[in-house]
Amino acid sequence: MPDEIWQWSAVQTADAIRNGLISSREAVASTLQRIEEVNPVVNALAEVLSDDALAAADQADTLRMSGAPLGPLHGVPVTTKINSDQAGRATTNGVGAFRDAVVEVDAPHIENLRAAGAVFVGRSNTPSFSIRWFTDNQLHGRTFNPWDRERTPGGSSGGAAAATASGMGTIAHGNDIGGSIRYPAAACGVVGLRPTPGRVPHWYGPWDTDMLLGTQLMEVEGPIARSVADVELGLRAMAAPNPRDPSYVPAPLQGLPQGPRRAAVLRDVGVAALDPAVDAAITTAAGWLHDAGYEVEEVELPLFAEAWRLWWQLVQGVEFEDLGRLIEQHGDDAIRKSADLQFAVTKRMHSDFSLDAYVRGYGRRGTLMRALQLFLQDFQVLLTPISAERTFEIDADVQDVDRMEQVINAQWPMMSLAFLGFPGLSVPVTLGNGLPIGVQLVGQKFREDVLLQAGRVIEARNDVPSPITPAFSAATETARL
Repeated sequence: MPDEIWQWSAVQTADAIRNGLISSREAVASTLQRIEEVNPVVNALAEVLSDDALAAADQADTLRMSGAPLGPLHGVPVTTKINSDQAGRATTNGVGAFRDAVVEVDAPHIENLRAAGAVFVGRSNTPSFSIRWFTDNQLHGRTFNPWDRERTPGGSSGGAAAATASGMGTIAHGNDIGGSIRYPAAACGVVGLRPTPGRVPHWYGPWDTDMLLGTQLMEVEGPIARSVADVELGLRAMAAPNPRDPSYVPAPLQGLPQGPRRAAVLRDVGVAALDPAVDAAITTAAGWLHDAGYEVEEVELPLFAEAWRLWWQLVQGVEFEDLGRLIEQHGDDAIRKSADLQFAVTKRMHSDFSLDAYVRGYGRRGTLMRALQLFLQDFQVLLTPISAERTFEIDADVQDVDRMEQVINAQWPMMSLAFLGFPGLSVPVTLGNGLPIGVQLVGQKFREDVLLQAGRVIEARNDVPSPITPAFSAATETARL
């Protein structure tokens, strides 16, 4: 049995360790063996922390035997992302110039995971500077989608999602300012939660620099896992208070019971036509919610299209100016081309990047946020696509400006939600041509519990296999060959 612990959920693993049925060393050793077998094929982990992980597991076992209080993730194998500070490791962000940028202090969200008892088995890969939906960089190489090597595992948390999907850790830490948790989760057939900003304490970048306004308002840290229950467990661990984030909100993780359950369905806002398979997945998920007792209604919300456009104007068009200079100086060829094409599309969408447009854009953001908040008083859940397209082919964003525009247009559901600052859950629904297809669930601020409840309804009926099943193992073995 211990040789197969890597297949267990985080909830199962944590319970078994807490009750003495297995040791943390057994759980970690099983996961490290799985990493040794699979990571050379998938390249999801840029660093494997075998020695540190086994030492931490032994400490966890000693603590359990002492009778001391244990955290919710005590002894459980977890991965962290290479763009977040972790004491003793380099925060490379996939950039060669940062290969020696070793830090001494954990970022708040990493500190919370460590305090919850998580054992860090590896650091997951990202694209250079974490700004593509494709995980590849010159320093650590390309991460492959475990389902199909010709399709992206998503980005920027592509390594996190691919590692989790293929059994290299029970829970992965990810972050999201434009879909970087939700899209990789969908591409790899797992569950990913973008919490409400302020829910999980964080800080992105060196402590002695100012975080960009858009990053302060929109960037979040969250969990990726193979089940909704594991995502909830990861959220509870990550959301502990930490005074180093001035935006942290000590909101309860469980809200008051709500009235009759109503779900709105938003398919299209006039930005990009849905792929038929994506449209069918929306219909299927809506049907499952209806069967579970939700009143389901198709709606129109043009504010999502406006929010999507404003994300590109304010974040990409204005705030990434300094990042653009860093990319030009330290980036690899792929990130330079992707960034150039992103900005070219942004210029097609907007002609005004002035200070006045910037100020008015953020003013408009508040109006749109209010409108969505009022809408969600009538609907507990809003069901949308993750992307208008199925999982992108590898490097779709560096082909030419027209393909980049299609890629950007397809991602409107995730960009809009990030801009408006509401929580979103990515949950798989089905397989299409051998690839997972997921949906996004949107809810009221700080009501992640309501999203997780709806996610469980979909999870209970989806037909996307886990790493335990022969179907997934066959896909991974095909990739190996």
